[in-house]
Amino acid sequence: MASSSALPPQRSSAVISDDCDIASRLNASAEAAMGNAELAARWATRRVDDERPASPASPKKYDVFINHRGVDTKHNVARLLYDRLEHLSRGRVRSFLDNKSMRPGDRLHESINEGIRQCRVAVAIFSPRYFDSDFCLHELANIVESRKLLIPIFYGIKPSELILPQEVVDSQTFMPRDIDRFRFALKEAKYTVGLTHDPAKDDLADLVLTAANAVMERIQETEQRVPQRQMILSRL
Repeated sequence: MASSSALPPQRSSAVISDDCDIASRLNASAEAAMGNAELAARWATRRVDDERPASPASPKKYDVFINHRGVDTKHNVARLLYDRLEHLSRGRVRSFLDNKSMRPGDRLHESINEGIRQCRVAVAIFSPRYFDSDFCLHELANIVESRKLLIPIFYGIKPSELILPQEVVDSQTFMPRDIDRFRFALKEAKYTVGLTHDPAKDDLADLVLTAANAVMERIQETEQRVPQRQMILSRL
């Protein structure tokens, strides 16, 4: 005889998706009726994934990727910027910083590439030993090739010094294609407006605050752009 405590059958993902879509449309209609055009647009463009609880196995979503040379900046500007962004956003903005975002067992290249793919804003912290790192150069090339919004920080280095060292060019480690990618990425960063900092005389706290505010401002711009774009596309 069947037990009376048997669990009800689980609803299919298709049914859940339909319910979420219906709920979103109803909420959009209600907000529009009350004259809340902005909220109505948000509900109208909300994805089903936003209504569904995140799967424990789903990858983390990152808003900011911090590209830096650990030996120069991991324990000062990079870490302070990471903490400041978390504080300013009250945990809403997620930043990718290698020693904070990766766990034992994670594959380096896969985790880094995924962090770059997900981010909306990338911060590249250029420092005197930046060019010694294969990871720094590859990350920067991926950021530029992915057309991510880049905010450079020149930490103890001038924009005019963003030139690939000859020893890197002559190294047998990289293919000619890699050298071309690195040069192009450095050129793009060189001609992008950024922040400069002289560790010997400038205030680190001022740099971190200015950088964090710049990142938050650009993230807010991207958030405002999405509903506007969706509304334009819906009218086509």
